[in-house]
Amino acid sequence: MTPSTTAAPSKIKTMDFVNLIIKRGEPLINMAAYLSQQKSSNVLLRRPFLGELLSQSGQLEELLDAYNARNNRQWCSFRSLTAAIKLFADVGYELLHIQHTLPNYKLLPIEQDFNKATNDTLQFVAGVLLTACNRILDEARKLKLPLCPKECRDFGCEQLPAGRLPHDRRARKIANVGETVTMLATAFLNLAAESNLNAFAEKNQPIDYKSYVPASFTEENLRSLELRFHNLQSLYDTYVSETETELLDTDLPVLRGHISVVFHLLRTATAFVHYYERHVSCPGEDLSQGPKPLVDCENLLAILTNYSITYSSCYILSAQRLCQAMLKKYAELGKIKVPVPRYRGFHVRPSTLIAKLVHHYGSDVKMKLEDELYDASSPLELFRANEKINAGKRRSLAEEIVKQELVREKICHKDIKAAVRRIVLKLAEQGKVILYEQPLQLPVQMDETDATIIEKITDMIAQLLAIGKIDIVTNLEVTFTGDKRVLADVKLLAESGYGEDNYGNNISLPQQLEYLRR
Repeated sequence: MTPSTTAAPSKIKTMDFVNLIIKRGEPLINMAAYLSQQKSSNVLLRRPFLGELLSQSGQLEELLDAYNARNNRQWCSFRSLTAAIKLFADVGYELLHIQHTLPNYKLLPIEQDFNKATNDTLQFVAGVLLTACNRILDEARKLKLPLCPKECRDFGCEQLPAGRLPHDRRARKIANVGETVTMLATAFLNLAAESNLNAFAEKNQPIDYKSYVPASFTEENLRSLELRFHNLQSLYDTYVSETETELLDTDLPVLRGHISVVFHLLRTATAFVHYYERHVSCPGEDLSQGPKPLVDCENLLAILTNYSITYSSCYILSAQRLCQAMLKKYAELGKIKVPVPRYRGFHVRPSTLIAKLVHHYGSDVKMKLEDELYDASSPLELFRANEKINAGKRRSLAEEIVKQELVREKICHKDIKAAVRRIVLKLAEQGKVILYEQPLQLPVQMDETDATIIEKITDMIAQLLAIGKIDIVTNLEVTFTGDKRVLADVKLLAESGYGEDNYGNNISLPQQLEYLRR
């Protein structure tokens, strides 16, 4: 069968297209002309004007794209400027939303002046829009579009009466307050860890924006992060908003404010990066066919990092501490028993992962081995447990040697090394000893003591354990106590080998624990 083909669309007549754009583009050109006549860009800092500019540019861009203007030499610049106006009008509207909603967000204090930074960023966006509107007028002249603007409605100051409507709707009830709060706090902590933004907030050194941004932030990952914070906001509104719990727990509206402001900041970040990738540094595209970028590359990236990313990370960090405090408040204490790590006990990797897990939730978690308690948030504390673990392994080894009668009655001093090798290989065959070296090299010297033969053999095997040539398999367990939600991740980590196999090689963790690798 011959595959069906679709006939190529016919070319539109030039004058038909020009007349269409004159009719459909008139509102946008009208607004651009109105803006060019203003003595200041203050009108751009008002929601009615930006909302209308966003609507008209969006409608015109859609029409231009439907007629393939992006790939047409004559119209590509006009289309590109229309898209830029839509993008920066959208960013401006987001910034105005942040500015107007800021008093209701109940944000925790930070060192930086967020309000001033928002105003500065608004001025930057207004400057870009003013340039774009002047350029689209120039482009309209080149295309011989008539510039006889009709009277534009007055976009004066936005008059907003003081006050808000009373909150007089009946609050909803939720069955399990603690479960709902911890679900939300845990979701925020996991998303915060996955965002990788906190590392940026802690940077104090000057940044080479051109090299730093493409490696750290792309439109793809920022858009994904923006969507996930939007989903988190929806999760809050579905399960917490307008409930008695929200009225009683004053931390919840604070958390909602942080989720929302981060979401809106990420929307601005995504837009800035989109413009950078698409119109400033797009690889392989001949940018000479379109207009010059509306904004200097360094200025754009500085705004992206110093405003959108920096303040996102600041408010994520503030809310992390809040969520950790909330989890402590609603903690459900529990206890679990898990095996000790198979490879060298609580050495660097498992101890670090456990401590990172505990810090992630900010909970108090203790580990108990025999009769001693250890602070699970401290790798050094967990290292100490190896003393007891190795002592237990040595006891287990001695018991196994006696149980299996692996030491013959008459072994002279010079035959002890051969006996050690024979015993270790025998136990390795039984899966009770793991060999990390083949062939096994024994210590060169052996202390001359009055110890019994079995004690000398056990001591030499213990030396092999200490220098990492073998490991002794035991069924030693430790007990963790703390919040059940944290313990669930500890148990999952233990079931995943604490991030390593029996030979100490790094292995992947379950999706739920991926935050530990960041």
